[in-house]
Amino acid sequence: MTHAIRFHAPGGPEVLCWEEVGVGDTAPHEARVRHHAVGLNFIDIYHRTGAYPLPMPSGIGLEAAGVVEAVGAAVTDLKVGDRVAYAGGPVGAYAEVRTIPADRLVKLPDAIDFKTGAAMMLQGMTAQYLLRRTCKVEPGDTILIHAAAGGVGLIVCQWARALGVTVIGTVSSDEKAALAKAHGCDHAIIYTRENFVERVKQITGGKGVRVAYDSIGKDTFMGSLECLQPMGMMVLFGAASGPVAPFDLGLLAKMGSLFITRPTLFTYTAQRSDLLAIAGELFDVVASGKVKIEVNQTYALKDAAQAQIDLAARKTTGSTVLLP
Repeated sequence: MTHAIRFHAPGGPEVLCWEEVGVGDTAPHEARVRHHAVGLNFIDIYHRTGAYPLPMPSGIGLEAAGVVEAVGAAVTDLKVGDRVAYAGGPVGAYAEVRTIPADRLVKLPDAIDFKTGAAMMLQGMTAQYLLRRTCKVEPGDTILIHAAAGGVGLIVCQWARALGVTVIGTVSSDEKAALAKAHGCDHAIIYTRENFVERVKQITGGKGVRVAYDSIGKDTFMGSLECLQPMGMMVLFGAASGPVAPFDLGLLAKMGSLFITRPTLFTYTAQRSDLLAIAGELFDVVASGKVKIEVNQTYALKDAAQAQIDLAARKTTGSTVLLP
């Protein structure tokens, strides 16, 4: 028997239970992975609270890194002993050992340790599709990224800077502003005491930004739209403050023929070829030193509830991993 975090009904952090679980036989297209590190992400909280409903009872977690212990009969591109990482469904990463479809796994380069691998996959591949696919930024562009000192934010800041992009970020404190600036954020706006829309307009000379990357949702949505230049793009990729209220699309015309999209990593990586391409580009920028993955917090896997509490309270910076 092995252990995993499971929950039997949606709710607060207290619903997360450390349980003994069995790991079934490996199906033909599956691999069994022993986790060395598990990634913590805000989507885990959405799953726990029922904002993104799961069938009950359920495991939780979408990201981890570890070693392959067994492969199914139909698996040809992985073998026992391979170092692997993944981000995406099915849920169940908060576990010591699990089985998972083998086509969701990517081989982890030797130069990347397990903690970094677990921390970088979901957030790093999110940064890749945001910057390189959803709105492919170009040298000379100016962008806005909310939560610039968070896991995705720090990666976006570094990657965008390497691409020759001017980065404006919002943060909640002076400490987080310093962290964001140290990772490529050109202008850090402390939203707790500054109006971020006014500051963006000041910084850009009234022009606005080409794209706003917003994972906050309800509290920042309209402000993000106001920061855009004509024909700019609003990329809503999360809802940390809650879902956005029903919205009149006619406002997009009045505000300058704006674009809006609500992407997910799972769509961008649904095809294995896309998964490998996105992960490969991420591994390249990390290996080159252009992007450093900051694992600033670690918790024991059995203490996942406390880790989620701290993440929701914005007490964390960079990435957080859970250690089995």
